[in-house]
This record gives sequence, structure tokens and C-alpha cells, in this order.
Amino acid sequence: MSAQEFEDAVGDSLDLVPSALMDRLDNVVFLVEGEPPPEDPDLLGLYDGIPLTERDLGMQLPDRIFIYRGPLLRMCEDREELLDEIAVTVVHEIAHHFGIDDARLHQLGWG
Repeated sequence: MSAQEFEDAVGDSLDLVPSALMDRLDNVVFLVEGEPPPEDPDLLGLYDGIPLTERDLGMQLPDRIFIYRGPLLRMCEDREELLDEIAVTVVHEIAHHFGIDDARLHQLGWG
């Protein structure tokens, strides 16, 4: 899958998130990167910000959600699996924005 096709797939995954949920995202930017930081080479996505449950009323820099192309491409055997895993990763990172931790996401099947 080309870099552009991958970015389009991330956009398609965002389009699948219910609008009621997307409307509640506050000051978040989504970024597609080729590879995660070297210290965590298998990382699929990363939420970098302050969850809504921990924010105060002061000015905040935009939260960032990274989706890492390389590890997702390496772990998936075909296009269908890749599209599913991109969608799971997008939802997983959005959930962190709302203050849901990894343990709860695993319980809910989004781990």
C-alpha cells in the first residue's frame, strides 16, 4: 500500500467514527508517520496530549494522534487485515483522548 493509500485509509477510518464522538474531540490533530520512535519500534499509534478528563480551562496545545504506517504494514498479511487494524488503532488512540486507558480498551476489545 502506498503512503497516499495509507493516509486515505486513515481518513476512511476517521469517517467511520460516529459524528457524535468526533464532534467531542477537542483540539486534536491526526498525523501519519512512517515509523514510531526507535525505542518502541512496534508501536502502531500514539496519543500525545492531555485527556479531556484531566484538562483544566487554560490554553492547551493541540493533542496529537500518530498512526505509524511501518509497523501496521509489517504486522498485517493482507489489505483487509490492514484496513481493520488501522480502524482499531484510530479508535484506540481517540479513546485515550477521552481518558480511557489501555486496560479498559483491552476489556472492550479495542486493545
